[in-house]
Amino acid sequence: MIASFFGSIPAMIVLTGILVGLSGALLGSFLVLRGNAMLTDAISHSIVFGIIVVWLMTGHMSGPVQVLGAALTGVLTVVLSELLARSRLVKMDAAIGLVFPALFAAGVLLISIHARDVHIDVQTVLLGEIGFVWLNTLVIGGVNVPVAVVTLGAVLVVNLAFVLVFWKELKLTTFDPGLAAALGFLPGVLHYAVLTLTSVTAVAAFDAVGAILFIAFVIVPPATAYLLTRRLWLMVVLAVGVSVAACVAGYLLAIWWNVSIAGMMASMTGVWFALALLFAPERGLIAQAFSWRSKRLDHDCRALVAHLFTHQDTPQMAEENTQRALVEHLRWPAPRARAAILRAHDRDLIERRAGLLTLRPKGTAEAEAIFGKSDWR
Repeated sequence: MIASFFGSIPAMIVLTGILVGLSGALLGSFLVLRGNAMLTDAISHSIVFGIIVVWLMTGHMSGPVQVLGAALTGVLTVVLSELLARSRLVKMDAAIGLVFPALFAAGVLLISIHARDVHIDVQTVLLGEIGFVWLNTLVIGGVNVPVAVVTLGAVLVVNLAFVLVFWKELKLTTFDPGLAAALGFLPGVLHYAVLTLTSVTAVAAFDAVGAILFIAFVIVPPATAYLLTRRLWLMVVLAVGVSVAACVAGYLLAIWWNVSIAGMMASMTGVWFALALLFAPERGLIAQAFSWRSKRLDHDCRALVAHLFTHQDTPQMAEENTQRALVEHLRWPAPRARAAILRAHDRDLIERRAGLLTLRPKGTAEAEAIFGKSDWR
């Protein structure tokens, strides 16, 4: 049964995508919360330079030395960016924009010059090819297992262990780095540890999804989860769930439409984000639209109550305390005036009496609270 599972091409493709998504989501959750999400972009581009340099030095594309060397290039990108930002000549975003395009361009040039006949062409660098991961296998316990699955599985175990062991420290340094430093938790060390693991994950995912699509797996699922919850543990769980759903749905759609599998998996992370952006219970656009409408209605209720209170028991009451006055004098559109009246009536603030809008005791109390005293007139 195990041999048949690892011998299934679709299963290995989907499993590889899931391992990339899980590894990226675990670290990406903290990067998104810290506002360092775009450092993933810098790392994923700059490791191209590290990969080609290590290949030129060793002649090999895989192995622990190659993974470590390429990963250190990602960390080097962050260090150079921070040093440039600390010079105060440019801001951090500009420093990142200067460093990683330079390293990425250098990597692409080296590939074009020295690796024309090698499989690390530019398309592979950008997109990877998850559909072919089953071709490169090694034997474990008599079972042929794709190298990508073994590598990414090991990376996932390391990332998960890191997050579980340093959960409290990561949580504290993410939300209050000043307190973390005061307590001796070394937020700078943890910051670079997260970035180092992100670099290692990017290198491990290089063959499967390429340098660019890896960004989607690290940033988009945590960003989606961030729209859905305010609890860190639940955000991590949801980010992992979004990654898995994106990989499964992306594979099925890619087969159906005959398009890039990794590209469709990454695109599905964007689809889930778009759905969360629209329908998230509190932070979604639709929820915010309803909240804004409700707040506007409440504001209109207060304005209506103040208007009625101003003219109540005055010679102008017959003219001012009507719906028509709201339209003509307050310049409210008729639908807005009707909505405000209905809301105020539902809240037991006003009532209609002899064709006029009059305040009920609750409405009078609210009007007095607005003006600050009952005998202001």
